Amino acid sequence: MNSQNRFSSLVPFELNRRSFFQTVSGLGLSFLLPQMELKAADKRGTEREKSLITIWLSGGASQLETWDPHPGTKIGGPTKAIKTRTPDLKIAEHYPLLAEQIDSFSVIRSLVSKEGDHERGAAYLKTGYRPDPTVIYPSIGAILSKENPNSNIEIPQHFSLCGGQWPARGGHLGAEHDAFKIYSPGNSIQNMVSRVGKPRQKQRLQNLDILTKNFNRSRQFTSDYTLHEKSIEQSLTMMKSKQLKAFDLKDEPEIVLAKYGDNRFGRGCLVARKLIEEGVRAVEVVLEGFDSHANNFETHKSRAKTLDPALSTLMEELKERNLLESTVVLCIGEFGRTPKINPATGRDHWPNGFSCLLGGGGFHSGLVIGETSPEENPKGPKDPVSVNDLTFTLLHALGIDTKKEFITPIGRPMTYSDGKLIEQLLKS
Repeated sequence: MNSQNRFSSLVPFELNRRSFFQTVSGLGLSFLLPQMELKAADKRGTEREKSLITIWLSGGASQLETWDPHPGTKIGGPTKAIKTRTPDLKIAEHYPLLAEQIDSFSVIRSLVSKEGDHERGAAYLKTGYRPDPTVIYPSIGAILSKENPNSNIEIPQHFSLCGGQWPARGGHLGAEHDAFKIYSPGNSIQNMVSRVGKPRQKQRLQNLDILTKNFNRSRQFTSDYTLHEKSIEQSLTMMKSKQLKAFDLKDEPEIVLAKYGDNRFGRGCLVARKLIEEGVRAVEVVLEGFDSHANNFETHKSRAKTLDPALSTLMEELKERNLLESTVVLCIGEFGRTPKINPATGRDHWPNGFSCLLGGGGFHSGLVIGETSPEENPKGPKDPVSVNDLTFTLLHALGIDTKKEFITPIGRPMTYSDGKLIEQLLKS
């Protein structure tokens, strides 16, 4: 039975899913907390080391159908705008729940990128460097897990949930910093429980140890690069860890499951919150389906039905559990969509002025940075923000030394970012 049907038995009258969300969104979930087993670490808020949640809108979400609508103009299409809790900020009508939570974010409406291809654009947004055939740059999450690991974590420090073609990578920092991919969050992770009894498992490990020693003796100069022993050690530790409960949703209240949404992305956002409570450094949650070259308006309306409840509930829970000040939340995709509507009622790739949401983790909230033109062929946005500068500012807020210099495997000196600080976004 899905969570919607399970929840309906608790209610003496019929409520459709969206009207229920709108009714209880103002109440929050704090009334549930006394009955819930809170799994957050004792240190919360500003006392905790920073973590990062990236909500990745794969395919390139349209700024005009999300956070920067232009109703009543030639480029605006049929999308209407609604008021939000941030004064003078209006967003697309498809996000009534986020309209009540968006005052926890700042909105950047003038992002500019130099990459209009999906794979290259995704790499640029996730690393702050344009793709280069001579080096693979590490993602922001990989840098955070490398430079500021949590010594109490027995599971990976860096996750990517819900699939996606181009997950965050460790790049030249090493494959051990690649995002650990979970395609169906909320379900048990495969191969975490031994299929044999303890005596046989012990014998298998002893046999494996013999093979490992022989492998190391015959390959003295290459065995370290295979990560063979490290991978085995980490896997065995993970199999025994109580932190795997972060992936188990059976003890979550029905009302919480319903508010996030009974779908893969909704469960991904809930698992992301649980991983952050455990102290994981970086979690990416992917929502696919924004590549709207045709039927743009219905596509975005459909995607909003998934994104709106999940992201708004995630922000609500982070605040109620006093975790938002120690958690940076970024909602972004690889680029935006063209102001001009094409003959297929779609919008094409547009890296020349798109939007993102950025909140928590010491960032100012309630700011609206930049402005886009209502024209079909604009010269560019007002107060443009480069991908490089956004990356630099994110790393700075996460406590990373952005100018730390190191040598890549091909002998190239590098820093983690070559951008500049966007000072207005940061609290003093």
